[in-house]
Amino acid sequence: MSGPRVVLIGPMGAGKSTVGPLLAEAWGVGFRDTDADVETTAGRSVADVFVEEGEARFRALEREAVATALAEHDGVLALGGGAVMDSETRERLAGHTVVFLRVGLTQAVSRVGLGSARPLLLGNVRGRLKAILDERAPVYTAVASVVVDTDDLDSAAVAEAVRDAVEVRA
Repeated sequence: MSGPRVVLIGPMGAGKSTVGPLLAEAWGVGFRDTDADVETTAGRSVADVFVEEGEARFRALEREAVATALAEHDGVLALGGGAVMDSETRERLAGHTVVFLRVGLTQAVSRVGLGSARPLLLGNVRGRLKAILDERAPVYTAVASVVVDTDDLDSAAVAEAVRDAVEVRA
């Protein structure tokens, strides 16, 4: 199957946007982030799309961005945290090497920050993030070819763990 060398999934704070470029550099391929693709298409930030057009519109743009990236991109692809909650997206990921960057609540909160401006975390950041992790973790696990635990690892160590896991599968 053609498409990305690896697709990174996981919740906000897992390190997809930080680890992805490190992997791309190590492999000599491009990096693409579907949240950035949505922002380019919408002409504004993900947060602004949520506020101005609602989550349903964002999810439709995200679904389109993922489908396009899976068809066009051959490097490292990072998906937005909620992308895998869409059944069409899960179907499209079948056959791809998908790495779930798993992060615990404490680490995720530390990385995202309690003052986060992320639309899904408005209000009680820790409580909202816990609910998101609880809801999505089983889906991430089901979709993933490989799971890499990121807690207590810096981004270089996570990238190395992903490289090792993916190269073993190849």
